[in-house]
Amino acid sequence: MTHILGITGYSGSGKTTLIEALLPELAQLGWRVNVIKHSHHDLELEPPRKDSARFRSAGAGEVMVVSPFRYAIVHELRGAAEPTLAEQIARLAPADLTLLEGFKSEEIPKIEIWREANGKPLLYPDHASIVAIATDSELQQAIPHLDLNDVPALAQFIYAFFSSESRGV
Repeated sequence: MTHILGITGYSGSGKTTLIEALLPELAQLGWRVNVIKHSHHDLELEPPRKDSARFRSAGAGEVMVVSPFRYAIVHELRGAAEPTLAEQIARLAPADLTLLEGFKSEEIPKIEIWREANGKPLLYPDHASIVAIATDSELQQAIPHLDLNDVPALAQFIYAFFSSESRGV
């Protein structure tokens, strides 16, 4: 069973940058990690005139593009409901941890990224699923607050959080 952890925060807080920095740190701890990023915008993964985009436009439900280096599957919803988080995770390869960017309303453990300079309020405690706050400021909160710039310590926190008990989806 994969562990699930959301990285949440306001736009511009550094969610993508933190996930990018965490990936090699978690790999050094021996974990295989997947990432799911939620977007409220339409996905355009390739120019409209490329072969795979043309196949989708012509009606293909899914198009897989394969190379010697990687593959990608694009699934057209065509009016169907967005898959649940559990359905999305089930489509991924097995991993020890799946990091999520976005998914603020999902009831999964989350680390909030908060920067005082952004001028926005904390999401915690209004979001009960936040288990820690990663910040570049001093905070007085009842939950762990971690140095946003100490990525190895953040990776160790995540590792310890999931090692302390069986947590997952």
